[in-house]
Amino acid sequence: MSRARSGDEAVSAADASPVPAAGRPETERTPVRAVLFNAFGENPELVDVPEPACPPRGAVIRVRATGVCRSDWHAWMGHDDTVSLPHVPGHEFAGEIAVLGSELDPESGWAVGDRVTAPFICACGRCHECLTGNEQVCDHQSQPGFTHWGSFAEFVAIDEAELNLIRLPESLGFVEAASLGCRFATAYRAIVSRSRLAPGEQIAVHGCGGVGLSAIMIAVAAGVKVYGVDVSDAALAAAEGLGAVPVQGGEGAAERILDASGGGVDVSVDAFGSTETSFASVRSLKKRGRHVQIGLMVGDSALAAMPMDAVIAGELEILGSHGMAAHEYPSMLGAVASGDFRPIELVGRRITLDEVPAALAAMGTAGGAGSGMTVVEL
Repeated sequence: MSRARSGDEAVSAADASPVPAAGRPETERTPVRAVLFNAFGENPELVDVPEPACPPRGAVIRVRATGVCRSDWHAWMGHDDTVSLPHVPGHEFAGEIAVLGSELDPESGWAVGDRVTAPFICACGRCHECLTGNEQVCDHQSQPGFTHWGSFAEFVAIDEAELNLIRLPESLGFVEAASLGCRFATAYRAIVSRSRLAPGEQIAVHGCGGVGLSAIMIAVAAGVKVYGVDVSDAALAAAEGLGAVPVQGGEGAAERILDASGGGVDVSVDAFGSTETSFASVRSLKKRGRHVQIGLMVGDSALAAMPMDAVIAGELEILGSHGMAAHEYPSMLGAVASGDFRPIELVGRRITLDEVPAALAAMGTAGGAGSGMTVVEL
């Protein structure tokens, strides 16, 4: 996931990190627990920090569950230039409204105690992209865990509550809702909207971690043939368990997909984010196929080489996919509530807040993140 925003626009929730909650005098500041690091790559620690302030049109959410995502690892490692130190990461969360902003429209329908989630991209609602329904690429977006302190804490602040809050169905638990916040929602929009996957087509998913397995679950539910590609045996087993054909990743992965699919797939997704996986994804396509980039590309991979000869000769499409706007969530939530998708099956383990530092560090080791999603319960 990329985190583009205007450098000229102040992000109000960013001011919420180290100050007391709105409406509370200094003497009534309540310490809350949070996972914080003071230097990039330095071991995070569980410490007491001040409550976040509530943005005037925003909200403060009592976090009940939050996912541990590879993007949080990138923030910790200093791969994101929107992150300021000291910092509390975390961006996939679900919980209850604790405070509503003083300037929020009283007719908004939101109340303290409502069960909610929010997209990892909180839109401004006023720029051209927002006004045309493309809040996922808002020009002035804020992102908990990146532009300001995030959800590896008991409370997190978000901007523009009326636009960005999403009400949770009563049938949806906090852990399952947190698993939707970034990886599943990103995969959902990438497969359903961006890839234009159609009946009878074939799709390959390169990288079978949280977002990759989400993409596989969604594609399998669409009734198409799915190939899951990874270098990890555990990840391949998880992909196969969801209904994908497992394909060994690494060198020669594209050729193995071409052989298995009878000449190439219609859609190929890089759900990991590296020079190797993005290149293999494009090489896996048949003529007029579509490559969708979900995995975050950082460092040298941000300028990854593409086989443009194949792109031109085969009239291939290269598409980016950047999260999902709040207004698109109802269809996904409806599918989850009806049982069409069961993202709870993608949750590999549940941990406590004090286990987050070790889980975050494991994201940077081979196989250390395990298969499926890790979700923190508070």
